[in-house]
Amino acid sequence: MNKVVESADVAVADILPGSTIMLGGFGLCGIPENLIAALVRRGITGLHTISNNMGVDGFGMGLMLEAGMIASHIGSYVGENRRLEKLVIAGELDLTLVPQGTLAERIRAGGAGIPAFYTPTGLGTIVAEGKETREIDGRSYVMETALKADVALIKAWKGDRLGNLVYRRTARNFNPVMATAAKLTIVEVEELVEPGELDPDAIVTPGIYVKRIIVGEHYAKPVESRFIAEMKAKQQPGGVA
Repeated sequence: MNKVVESADVAVADILPGSTIMLGGFGLCGIPENLIAALVRRGITGLHTISNNMGVDGFGMGLMLEAGMIASHIGSYVGENRRLEKLVIAGELDLTLVPQGTLAERIRAGGAGIPAFYTPTGLGTIVAEGKETREIDGRSYVMETALKADVALIKAWKGDRLGNLVYRRTARNFNPVMATAAKLTIVEVEELVEPGELDPDAIVTPGIYVKRIIVGEHYAKPVESRFIAEMKAKQQPGGVA
């Protein structure tokens, strides 16, 4: 089955307001930039998003925030988005922070059909408030429930027309688990190949999980380490303060 659609706009055309959407990416790496841009062009609102990060001002999910599309967010790290901070403080956006490993496992559990699991992470902190705890073999754990979504928007390096996907290094991050945990998985790739061209041993996400695939038209690929490098340079003797 050929799962390729003609554009990102076509791929997201039937996503409904109020949907729960998972978005791949870690920091600024592995983000479905083109699908996010198409979703912003649609301008639908009331979305409930699940993603490790919340993008930054003017890029990634930051564009969705600026367009007023997000009602709630579940994620791990949101410290780079000033607009999110303002919305949360004003009570205009419901934010749930989840430890990063727990977030990954909750999504993986959703894709594997596991309703809940126990973890020691967060025990005795606000993370555990209102959640069931249990002692197992002399150690206490907190129960975390699985996460699932209506739609997953993910990014891969290469894909074929059947939806089989290969990721590139750290851009793999949350994308594979999210692909399994949504009713509708939409993928953008940098390169599209014919079935049989991908090394079967390199395929991470089998096409059975993918419903639609597009070739991204543009990738900004910002690199966070450049900023870090600039800061380090300023800290060196003779650097600019």
